[in-house]
Amino acid sequence: MPSVRKKQGEAMRDPAASRTSYRVRWAAPATVAALALLASACGSSAPQAASSTSKVPLVVYGAEGYDTAVAKAFQQATGIPTSVYDAHTGIVVSKIVQEKNNPRWGVAWFDGDMAMASFDQQGMLLKNYEPKVTFNPRGQQFIPKDQSYIPTGYTIAAALLYNSAKLPNPPSTWNDLLGASYKGKLGILNPAIDGPAYPLMAGWAAQFGGVPQMENYVSALVKNGAKVYSAPDDELNAIKQGAIDVAVAQNSYGMGVERTQATMKVGYPQSVTPVPSVLGINAKASAAIQAEAKQFAEFVLSPAGQQAMQAGDPHGDSLYWPVVNNATALPGVPAPETIPAKILDAYTWGSQENTINQWFTSNIAR
Repeated sequence: MPSVRKKQGEAMRDPAASRTSYRVRWAAPATVAALALLASACGSSAPQAASSTSKVPLVVYGAEGYDTAVAKAFQQATGIPTSVYDAHTGIVVSKIVQEKNNPRWGVAWFDGDMAMASFDQQGMLLKNYEPKVTFNPRGQQFIPKDQSYIPTGYTIAAALLYNSAKLPNPPSTWNDLLGASYKGKLGILNPAIDGPAYPLMAGWAAQFGGVPQMENYVSALVKNGAKVYSAPDDELNAIKQGAIDVAVAQNSYGMGVERTQATMKVGYPQSVTPVPSVLGINAKASAAIQAEAKQFAEFVLSPAGQQAMQAGDPHGDSLYWPVVNNATALPGVPAPETIPAKILDAYTWGSQENTINQWFTSNIAR
């Protein structure tokens, strides 16, 4: 796996590197002159700079390829000192759970409304708040009834990443993967480690008629030789080495690979599960931190914030569909209406995540 490059003291993300270990980053303080210039450049759609007497550090626990870039832009625009604890989704979620009685974060931000819904059910999130922005129709579908978390974009939990040189006609349905032509040639991800892999499992359960049917399907995939990996990079390396020909991975990751490797393509079987990037605010945080967290959410969904999101990881997480009317997806991202997608209820499936992950760990990832 490529190493993570660093520049001027700030950890920079290699587009091909997975977030398998955490990195804590502090954005450098901006000067008063720079703040004034940036605030002016951002216009009225971006939050105004905080007063010097109200600035307390804001800690973001993030699992997004663009989280550090957005935090840096937010700090420059507002003067609020902002740090990012950045790691793989599974690590971030586990850390939040471990700190449940003494949380150290102000904002949590990762792909997966099901995990965030579970946090809400445990009373960990601030309720009854959504930024004053105009969500598009898909964005409105991701907003929970109690307004306990905020959608900031969405991707597909899992599409097919395949080598078109060896697989010119990819499967059009998930059941196709049980065929003899895919025996030993498929890679799947462990949902207990890779965050978007759990919505995939939930999507299979919903599509096939229930959790037992999903378990039977996954067991049949493994019986047919499917290999389990911890991260998309591992799957990609396996494809390059010829160990497999097709892998199940988040579509933003697949599109990033597709842009740099000509034979690699992304396919969407019937049907796939959308997974929103979601932002939650710590219910136990001080009023000052919650106020800053709200400013952060407003900034993320402002034109300046969306620009930072799309610039932060152009070969990965930045390849998302916006959930607000003031933004459009990056060039090359397919029109969402062309994707055979079905949204799942985050609360129904979020409450079952631990059980399903434990089943996978005990029975599949051995």
